[in-house]
Amino acid sequence: MKAATCLIGCLLAAAANFAIADVIADWNEKVVAAGYAARQGPPPQTRIVAMVHLAMFEAMNSIEARYQPYRARLPAEPGASRDAAAAAAAHHLLVRIYPDQAKEMDKALQASLAAVTDEAARAKGVRLGERAGAAMLAERASDGTGGPDTYRPFTAPGKYVPTVLPAASSWGAVRTFALKSGDQFRPPAPYSLSSAEWAKDYNEIKRMGAKVGSARSPEQSDIARFWELTGAATYNPLVRHLSAVKRLDALDSARLFALVHMATADALIAVFDAKYAYNFWRPVTAIRNGDLSGNDAVERDAAWEPFIPTPMHPEYPCAHCISQSAAAGVLEHFYGDAIPAVKLTSTTAPGVTRTFVKLSDYVNEVVNARIYDGVHYRASGEVGADMGRKIAHYTVRNHLLPEN
Repeated sequence: MKAATCLIGCLLAAAANFAIADVIADWNEKVVAAGYAARQGPPPQTRIVAMVHLAMFEAMNSIEARYQPYRARLPAEPGASRDAAAAAAAHHLLVRIYPDQAKEMDKALQASLAAVTDEAARAKGVRLGERAGAAMLAERASDGTGGPDTYRPFTAPGKYVPTVLPAASSWGAVRTFALKSGDQFRPPAPYSLSSAEWAKDYNEIKRMGAKVGSARSPEQSDIARFWELTGAATYNPLVRHLSAVKRLDALDSARLFALVHMATADALIAVFDAKYAYNFWRPVTAIRNGDLSGNDAVERDAAWEPFIPTPMHPEYPCAHCISQSAAAGVLEHFYGDAIPAVKLTSTTAPGVTRTFVKLSDYVNEVVNARIYDGVHYRASGEVGADMGRKIAHYTVRNHLLPEN
């Protein structure tokens, strides 16, 4: 487990003056690290993290029923340990999803259970946790992952032109965790190529997102590189930070992590639904072929290259932006916009530290970063962030609510 722990610790770390010792945060680090060790992309990774956190919540909440269950409250033996139940639920899922990492997960489980000194309570908790893990595996067994790739490329101006096999083209059809469907918050179509708004965003990204000769400041270039890190490591340090500084008890921590990961998993389902519904072209294609747009306010540059390589999927809306906004939206619901200062670091920008005291600043920086990267128009970032907020609000208002 040391290698995986080092991997996630180095990917994106939150520097805080609070020890993280609760079982939920511990297994959060393990499941996030496991996805990176398996070299998973963000869509499947977020699905698995959501499954693990929901299983831990269901197990704990079955012992102390303070909240409505996600699917069903499981029978719990009197005196069962909450910590043992949560650890066993996470372990049950992870050794089956990542069998190559089973030995490390077994060691992690033994370490978690060693902290539960009451043998009877520990055994009862383990039995409950294993049932919770098995129930979650059954719940997601036929959720649409691994569906057929039906994507076909377009050649019309304004449409995404892939140069390699597009990523996650069928992910929008995966069954959601909190939303009614992946298209529940699908945004309107992107702006017309003839519009002044598109020309404005085109010229901004052409100026700020170029690999050579851009108008970026050194700090803006650092921000662009910093946010090239994708996936669950970009927001989980923030969740762990707030869980620690707010001194949540184990069940409240389990609920917070579960809600965040329901929202972020659904955010990627929703954004890939929208991306492949509209197939809007990437800035690099637009700028190299600007004359095809028919917009007199833009100028073509056939040699233009983005600062960072372009992702392998359509441009609209921004996936990075929806993920950060969904996570921040859940946190803001409970704690407001202003938060105790959190310092984040990223392996895609060694030596750079970003400090945030507002969740809105955290989201806005990601929107700007994708412009500085040369991969997203401003409107796409803002639409993605708005979708994330809507998904977060829907999730916290409709799931895992307090019992009356």
